[in-house]
Amino acid sequence: MSDPKITILFYSTYGTNHAVALRASEAMKAAGADVRLRRVKETAPKEVVEGQDAWKQQLAAMDDIPEATPDDMEWADGYWLSAPTRYGVVASQMRAFIDTLGGLWQEGKLANKTFTATTSSNTSHGGQEMTLQSLYTSAMHWGCILVPPGYADPIKFEDNGNPYGFSKTAGEITEVEGKSIDYQAKRLVQMTGKLVG
Repeated sequence: MSDPKITILFYSTYGTNHAVALRASEAMKAAGADVRLRRVKETAPKEVVEGQDAWKQQLAAMDDIPEATPDDMEWADGYWLSAPTRYGVVASQMRAFIDTLGGLWQEGKLANKTFTATTSSNTSHGGQEMTLQSLYTSAMHWGCILVPPGYADPIKFEDNGNPYGFSKTAGEITEVEGKSIDYQAKRLVQMTGKLVG
């Protein structure tokens, strides 16, 4: 049986979703997955990014991570998407990448793959659930198999309890949040392994 292949696709402005993606990558590798960690391209104007030191520094901190291509999506057996919410929906940088996948979608090359998602926002009611559901809507158009965390593990009663996917207010990952990310990552690997095994 081959190891399930997972593409972690993320966008991060100030570092929260970058940290989530790194934590998920480690958990998936520990669970036996072959992982590609990829960031989506920054689409904000250069002068906007460079006008905010924290944004500029975060972009530099991710410089060693390859930018995502459609090949990373075709290669994978499953997907983990992580991006901040913006005005109640996913950040436009992630949407811009998703919108390049029409060709693969039309060929059925995104279908029958697992899909889970995570997000962050500046406040606990900043649209986290809507953002995750909007990502799942795209996944359903592709024909993916959704793997939300649900309440299938007690950790979901310790973190913020979002059954659609890990979500948090922006900032450093706490011990409980880390365990929640680990659980969702391992669940994705296990479910993907059952499909490709």
